[in-house]
Amino acid sequence: MPRLIFFCGHAGTGKTTIAKHLIGPLIGRTGESFCLLDKDTLYGRYSAAVMGALTGDPNDRDSPTYLQHLRDPEYQGLLDTARENLALGINVIVIGPLSREIRDHRLSDRQWLGIDDTIDLHIVWVHLPEDIARTRIEQRGNPNDAYKLAHWEDYRQRRFMPEAADYPELIMFDNTSPTEDERLALLDRLLG
Repeated sequence: MPRLIFFCGHAGTGKTTIAKHLIGPLIGRTGESFCLLDKDTLYGRYSAAVMGALTGDPNDRDSPTYLQHLRDPEYQGLLDTARENLALGINVIVIGPLSREIRDHRLSDRQWLGIDDTIDLHIVWVHLPEDIARTRIEQRGNPNDAYKLAHWEDYRQRRFMPEAADYPELIMFDNTSPTEDERLALLDRLLG
C-alpha cells in the first residue's frame, strides 16, 4: 500500500524542514523509499521565468497575477506527479501550502485527488503563530518572499488556522519549538 503524506501550511511554518527531518526515520522504520515532491523545487525556476516575463519580477509568488495564472497549474502538476509515483508503488511526500485545498477539504477527498483506498493517506498541517512565521520568513531571506512581505496585510487575509474539530482529517503539528519527542510522536502517527 503506497503512502501519500502531505506537509501543508502557510509560508514560514517549517513544512520542508519537518518533512526532511522525518524522511530518514520514515525510511528507517518502514524499510521503504519515498519520493519527496516540494512545490518550490519542482516549479521554482519555471515560475521565475514566467513571472519575470509577465510582471518583470521573477521572485513574485504571491501577486494576483501569480495566484490567477500559475498557482493552480503548479498544484495540479504537483499532484499529477504524486499520482504517477503512487501508481508505480512509490511512496510520496508532498510539500506545499495547499491552503485552499485544505480549507475546502479537498486533500482528504480521494476522488478529487484521483487516488483510491489502496493509498495510505496522511495530511499534516504545520503551523505556528503569524508573528513567528513572519520573523522566520524575514530571517530566511528568500527573494520569493519579497512580494509577500511587501504586501503582508493582503497575504495575511488568506492565512487561516483550521480548527481540529472542523478538520479531523488533519494531523496538526505546532512547529513553534517542537521537541524530539513531539517529532517522534508525529512519525508514529504517520505510520499508524
